[in-house]
Amino acid sequence: MTKDVKWAIDQTHSEITFKVKHLMIAHSKGTFKTFDANIYTADKDFETAEIDLWIDPTSIVTGDAKRDTHLKGPDFFDVANHKQITFKSSTIGKNAKGDHELWGELTMKGITKPVKLEVQFGGIVHDAYGHEKAGFTVTGKIKRSDWGLVWNAPTEAGGVMVSDEVAISCDIELVNVNQKELAMELEPSASKKIGY
Repeated sequence: MTKDVKWAIDQTHSEITFKVKHLMIAHSKGTFKTFDANIYTADKDFETAEIDLWIDPTSIVTGDAKRDTHLKGPDFFDVANHKQITFKSSTIGKNAKGDHELWGELTMKGITKPVKLEVQFGGIVHDAYGHEKAGFTVTGKIKRSDWGLVWNAPTEAGGVMVSDEVAISCDIELVNVNQKELAMELEPSASKKIGY
């Protein structure tokens, strides 16, 4: 099956976030500010999608500069030796409940493991510029220790400072690159429009 439609991430309307339990009673959240992907589908059927995503771990932001520095160091992402986090899709389908599932391989710190993510499809629309957009929410949970992110510290209560489980949440808006290029050729005045 020919994958003839290319999609790009609309960076201004997309985000990749995560959260972990802190002291086992609350949550700490973070986001990666720099990421991109090559995505191809057969026509506009996203169950055929081939996804090659990369994330720059140096772009991590948690709201605390000291914590961000620690996360970039050897205890966690070790950005000096591992420049990217990557995800490559293998299959997309529906489970017994009819919910979409995305399977693929996630690589961090040189370790590659299979992961399963849940996908909610928001639909396909045209924006104020006439560009075709598709929206998704992708969620899942992983154990950071599976990728060698094992740092922790005990608490006085006998627990640990940071949970092993990490909840992932991605809001992704894609733009049809083929259709966008055509729209730019046909509607040069579209650059005067304002879109949000």
